[in-house]
Amino acid sequence: MTPIRVLAVASEVYPIIKTGGLADVVGALPAALKQHGVATRTLVPGYPAVLSALRSAETVLSWPEYYGGPIRVLAAANDGLDLLVLDAPHLYARPGNPYVGPDGRDWPDNGIRFAALSRVAAEIGIGTIPTFLPDIVHAHDWQAGLAPATLHYSGQQRPGTVMTVHNLAYQGQFSPDMLATFGLPPEAYALHGVEYYGAISLLKAGLQFADRITTVSPTYAREIQGDDGGMGLGGLLRERADVLSGILNGIDIAVWNPATDHEIAAQFSAEHLTPRAANKAALQRRFGLDVSSGALLLGVISRLSWQKGLDLLLETVPTLLGEGMQLALLGSGDRDLQDRFAALAQAHPGRIGVEIGYDEALAHLIQAGSDALAVPSRFEPCGLTQLCALRYGAVPVVADVGGLADTVLDFDEATVTSDAATGVKFRPVTAEALAHALRKANLLFNDPVTWRRLQHAGMTTDVSWHNRAGRYAALYRELVAARR
Repeated sequence: MTPIRVLAVASEVYPIIKTGGLADVVGALPAALKQHGVATRTLVPGYPAVLSALRSAETVLSWPEYYGGPIRVLAAANDGLDLLVLDAPHLYARPGNPYVGPDGRDWPDNGIRFAALSRVAAEIGIGTIPTFLPDIVHAHDWQAGLAPATLHYSGQQRPGTVMTVHNLAYQGQFSPDMLATFGLPPEAYALHGVEYYGAISLLKAGLQFADRITTVSPTYAREIQGDDGGMGLGGLLRERADVLSGILNGIDIAVWNPATDHEIAAQFSAEHLTPRAANKAALQRRFGLDVSSGALLLGVISRLSWQKGLDLLLETVPTLLGEGMQLALLGSGDRDLQDRFAALAQAHPGRIGVEIGYDEALAHLIQAGSDALAVPSRFEPCGLTQLCALRYGAVPVVADVGGLADTVLDFDEATVTSDAATGVKFRPVTAEALAHALRKANLLFNDPVTWRRLQHAGMTTDVSWHNRAGRYAALYRELVAARR
């Protein structure tokens, strides 16, 4: 098998810097690809958290002035990842969230910050580092979208390019006055270029000029070609449908393994599920809920946003309470949703518990202790929480959209005697349909034999990266062969 060299480009990578599922994917995929003969080096910005995580590093590139200050590219290894870190203090030496300032607004120079990342990726792609010439530059989301466009316009021999969309809603839009600043020629500002309704879209730049486009589930790949799901880019994606594919995300099953997880109260497996009850009791105590084995405990781990459908969950609280269920929610986001969930927890102590923020260890306990996990998203490119839920025996209750549709088999889609069903899905994505799904889940929960069957089917589902990474490896090899 001929080895393939890939430069992955992303704005975050687990376990070093994470704000969402993008980091999990970028962090887990390289190890899985290695088993398929693909060697990955991942280029990330040198945020303070990234630089402090490096135990040793070697400078492999440097420029005295780049977008207002000196920059270096550092080569380092960390937690099994081969990293290239763009050390540019004037762009990245800022505390907290990588994208927003202390006022909660996007950093005003985000266009420049991520143009620098993409353009350095393009430099590496054409062989600026003598010891590393990638066969593929793989750009993730809008922050890396300028890399395929820069390589397209470079006029030099270049590697193949792949653009992965993790969420089409985030498009990286900036003023057309930034065209030259982004290093693009005047002709790039066109319908079949980077122009997007009078602005520049860095995501569109990647979608327009990458050799191959992927997104993170087959259903989402179909949805984004429509006028609604395409969010203004549906026409472009329909035009490029022949190079667009959906490859499901996986999770790191070494990190997410209930049999070895030290973040939970008691370890368990599909074959030894009894200890799971200790996690439910621990979770109930953590959230101030009544310790009860008989009440269905619904977990939520989510951004609190319109996309994630958490306003719909608020509307179903009367159903949840009327059915004798409990709710343990971990998340942050929209201030109004945060306040409304916090008020519900105050109004219904023992029944509803809410923690605003994100805590990785608590996320593990929620997966291990919840009876069911709710993901009522209006759209969901793939979703990772339902994959973790399957692994941990928390039966997913999900909207029938995107990757949720692809990864959860509804009880009614399988026969009553089938062992294949793994959860409950609902459509349309409305409060009424969600309430019906919650009542259905509660009915199934009160049938212990059926519920155990659902748990076992979920826990024995392959949610790992192995086969899914193989799809990426095949895509890379096909692209390399096509460019020879």
